[in-house]
Amino acid sequence: MSGSITISQWILPLILIVGGFLLGILFEGILLKQLEKLAAKTKWEGDEVLISALRGLIIFWFLLASIYAAILNLQMSPILLAHLQKILLAVAIFSVTIAAARIAVGFVSLYTEKRRDVFPATSIFRNLTKALVLLIGLLIILQSLGVSITPILTALGVGGLAVALALQDTLSNLFSGLHIIAARQVRPGDYVKLDTGEEGYLTDITWRNTTIKALPNNRIIIPNSKLASAVITNFYLPEKEMAVLVQVGVSYNSDLEKVESVTVEVGKETMKEVPGGVAEFEPFIRYHTFADHSIDFTVILRAKEFVDQYLIKHEFVKRLHKRYREEGIEIPFPIRTVYLEGKQGQADI
Repeated sequence: MSGSITISQWILPLILIVGGFLLGILFEGILLKQLEKLAAKTKWEGDEVLISALRGLIIFWFLLASIYAAILNLQMSPILLAHLQKILLAVAIFSVTIAAARIAVGFVSLYTEKRRDVFPATSIFRNLTKALVLLIGLLIILQSLGVSITPILTALGVGGLAVALALQDTLSNLFSGLHIIAARQVRPGDYVKLDTGEEGYLTDITWRNTTIKALPNNRIIIPNSKLASAVITNFYLPEKEMAVLVQVGVSYNSDLEKVESVTVEVGKETMKEVPGGVAEFEPFIRYHTFADHSIDFTVILRAKEFVDQYLIKHEFVKRLHKRYREEGIEIPFPIRTVYLEGKQGQADI
């Protein structure tokens, strides 16, 4: 008899838990779909952040509420009930903290995307925002459990120096990352080259390191402190457009006026027809060297950004070589004449 009573005591709590879980799935599916339809009709992008933050948590909150209702229907000692209620309260606060962290990170990302000129969209701001919200949530949980946070804050203040000494490399990278972002000398999306030879697109700045994506599709990880002290060439500042220099040499017998006219004409065609060329730019050349076997000069073209120069050079060299052959302009190649002295009485070779 007592055994049947014990089993019957668990029937209602189990029904509440299963029912709460199923109701949470149903409610989240219906609610989020309706909210997404409403968000699609509004111009404010913040509603999408709120909807994304709630995803998965509605089911958890329904389940948590059903568990709370279930333990109220169980016969247990007041002490055990109080402990379970504190645990559920801590879990509820933690879930709300996760939602708040998602919302805060979402709005930070939204703001940085719109204000790239002020705050570049890097993960360091998102990580710091998430850490701050989680820390506040943790302190609230400790306070709700009856743990005084004043001694904890005091201990953190006293031990701050020891922590700073132990984590000096980490803190150095953190503050270097903040300095890099604040100085805005390099930004995510810029093509940069370091004095140590690494180069590529800067993709992200985290609390510890900076990620660069090289042209061969490799990823270069650089500690922020190293990047802050490096000599960096930013090919996107002050603007993305850049000069493209092509070195050419022609024979000493060439008509330099004709060479200049033909070369500039080919350069104009290249600028207008090749993707990445600046169509309105007027190419020009500058003679600079009487070399051993040629008169050398530099052709100045212009590309819209760094990687465009490779295709521009490729097409320009092909077109110029073809045009020089048509115009009879000689591109000389090195010639070495060797004289061999034979023995007296023998013919020279």
